[in-house]
Amino acid sequence: METRAHHVLIGAFTLLVVFAALLFTLWLGKTRAAREYAYYDIVFSEAVTGLSRGGLVQYNGIKVGEVAMLKLDPADPRKVLARIQVAADTPVKQDTRAKLGLLGLTGVAFIQLTGGSPGSPPLLPSPSHPVPVIEADNSALARLLSSSEDIVTTVNDILNRVRDMLSEDNLERIDHTLDHLDQATAAVADEREDIRTLVQQLAQASRQINTALARVDALAQSSQQLLDGDGKATLQSARAAMASLDRASANLEALFEQNRGALQSGVQGLAQLGPAIAELRESLQSLRRVTTRLEDNPAGFLLGRDHSKEFEPK
Repeated sequence: METRAHHVLIGAFTLLVVFAALLFTLWLGKTRAAREYAYYDIVFSEAVTGLSRGGLVQYNGIKVGEVAMLKLDPADPRKVLARIQVAADTPVKQDTRAKLGLLGLTGVAFIQLTGGSPGSPPLLPSPSHPVPVIEADNSALARLLSSSEDIVTTVNDILNRVRDMLSEDNLERIDHTLDHLDQATAAVADEREDIRTLVQQLAQASRQINTALARVDALAQSSQQLLDGDGKATLQSARAAMASLDRASANLEALFEQNRGALQSGVQGLAQLGPAIAELRESLQSLRRVTTRLEDNPAGFLLGRDHSKEFEPK
């Protein structure tokens, strides 16, 4: 009886030691896991379709952990809480952002972490949040799903318009238009000889116009040379003749003044001298007008063209 009691005690002690060793092993593993991983709560304000427990967590495209838990926010059922487990050395900062991404075309969603400037402090637990919280941004997938109804409506409208545009009446009009184009093309082909002749005539007319312009240019140069040479000489001669007439007129007037008494005594001599002086004065005035025209418009006077009037703004 005493031997049996000793065996019971030994067995109980053995079980207790094994249980304690198991507890120590679990505690040690949990401590090591806590040292190797960090936990964060991601708050989504949108549906997380395709995201599940064990889902991928990436930081700038690199896998850093997985989704450890998914649940609705007890305080606001419109929000979803996703607790992620990432490597302890992952540099999650206070300005790190999170959003939902789509992995290829499989429909599997994952959490993408981005941001985190070097100067930002790390995101650490606080008394109000033992597990640090990251507010997620709206993803392109959520915006696409939210606007899918509008996209479908727009696509339906486009398809309806395309169907109306390709109706039987419009197709018939298009056929008529193509027929008219074929007829116009055939008419142009039939008249290609006339078109070639017209092009040749246009080229010949262009050459003739160039020749006429060259002649006009030569005439303008000749006129300029005439004005610079003979025109100046004629003007100088006219000025000299006018000066000579002025001197002759002055001499006649002086002579008349000196012989006024003798002329008054001879009526016949006065009658003959008066018309000569009047005619001389008219000649002098005519020469002055010629000189004035030469000075104002030498080209018009020599070539027979009128002087162009200057534009006077009103």
